[in-house]
Amino acid sequence: MPASISLSNIAWSTPEGRTLFANLSLNFETGRSGLVGRNGVGKSTLLHLISGLLKPQAGKVSVVGTLGLLRQAAQVSPGETVADLFGASERLDLLRRAEAGLASVEELASADWTLEARIEAALARVGLSAEPATALKALSGGQRTRAGLAALVFGAPDFILLDEPTNNLDRNGRGAVIDLLAGWRSGAIVISHDRELLDTMDAIVELTSLGATRYGGNWSLYRERKVTELAAARHDLLDAERRVLDIAQKAQATAERKARKDGAGKSKAAKGDMPRILIGGLKNRAENTSGENIRLAERRRAQAEADAAAAHERIEVLQPISLKLPSTGLPPGKAVLRIYRLTAGYEAGKPIIADFSLDLTGAERVTISGGNGTGKTTLLKAISGKLKPWLGNVSVLTAYAMLDQQVGLLDAEASIRDNFRRINPEADENACRAALARFMFRADAALQVVGSLSGGQLLRAGLACVLGGKVPPALLILDEPTNHLDIDAIEAVEAGLRAYDGALLVVSHDQAFLEAIGITRRVEMAACTNIR
Repeated sequence: MPASISLSNIAWSTPEGRTLFANLSLNFETGRSGLVGRNGVGKSTLLHLISGLLKPQAGKVSVVGTLGLLRQAAQVSPGETVADLFGASERLDLLRRAEAGLASVEELASADWTLEARIEAALARVGLSAEPATALKALSGGQRTRAGLAALVFGAPDFILLDEPTNNLDRNGRGAVIDLLAGWRSGAIVISHDRELLDTMDAIVELTSLGATRYGGNWSLYRERKVTELAAARHDLLDAERRVLDIAQKAQATAERKARKDGAGKSKAAKGDMPRILIGGLKNRAENTSGENIRLAERRRAQAEADAAAAHERIEVLQPISLKLPSTGLPPGKAVLRIYRLTAGYEAGKPIIADFSLDLTGAERVTISGGNGTGKTTLLKAISGKLKPWLGNVSVLTAYAMLDQQVGLLDAEASIRDNFRRINPEADENACRAALARFMFRADAALQVVGSLSGGQLLRAGLACVLGGKVPPALLILDEPTNHLDIDAIEAVEAGLRAYDGALLVVSHDQAFLEAIGITRRVEMAACTNIR
């Protein structure tokens, strides 16, 4: 029987009582499916239900075939090695004993002499050079993710379940994962906001609060379909608004005709040339007909208004955010940032960055790239003054703002509105609310406490507070802004950065994001290497 996964009428609620799924039915067959949706909609929970880590509160999960779930990189036990990920420690220990002449004849008969070479080949397939005996604690988070993925596919399960497999990976690591999945011919369910990775999928499954919808094809085809759906929603809205107007006009015309007839009837009755009983019958019939017409018109009006509201809601969900921001006034030839022969680090005698130079002029959009551990975040700390150079100097020559992954410039205990007023003291309440509304923090949403925000909301709030003032800073520095964001949040951030006319310095491995914000120059970092 072919491998498959079937979810029938699944129900699941959080311990707090928030419903994630109600009567959810979904099927997966051999092929690669990208699972997308806003943060908090239940994507990771769905994978845990499929894998058996969670049990549905109602409904049934049926799996035909074997499953492999990529374990998160942070879940590492003391003394655990790469070989443990592959479930091969005992078999490799047998090989060591056999090489030392300590294995029995029975053990030698079961020895797999190709095992170590096959494990190393699997690691190489994801771009990782490590021996099976390497301790997982000695690997970076990104390296552990790659090792876990290598071990997962090494077991050749019928389905692999991956939750954000390219998070925290450098460009080479992301490329290795993308290449591996592009060549994967069994089943795969992949939660990801990495649009380059999603373009290798055979189908996209969109999870919303209303359920799940499957779209055949990769991410690019899915986006084309969403554009078509947006056009259809706009057409439905126009049709519904026309019906509302038409019903109102007809109701007005009917009311005017009735008023004229009532006036004529009163005149005729006043003349006394019609029997009283006939007048009463005509009046009752007219009132009954009028009442039925009013009720019918009211039902049609209510339906048309409901259709218009539904179309409005669909448009708001489907339509990408578009922003207009005040100008920074940055002159084209102005020097913005000057780094000269910077050497810096955290431990004496062990520099993370050595002899590094970089100049930014005008509204350049520069990305800092390089492998994990090459000093990208260290560079941003030196620019912001959080880390003092050992040698060389760093000069920021204009007003700037830095948004790290925690958006530390915001006070977590204050509201978005209060943070905006603190960062932009010249803005009055109307200007504050208008600026926040442009970033989709309307009305009471602007009063949310920053510490309660999701990752996507947090970064959007940071951008609103920094870019929404009367004169935004001429330089904006971002550190891995798309990590842990859903795709809707990423697209909102992209819209804000496209509308910004100042200089950008961005650390990111997300190629689709970098292209969307119009990066003009790439600077590749290598640890302790001078780059100009």
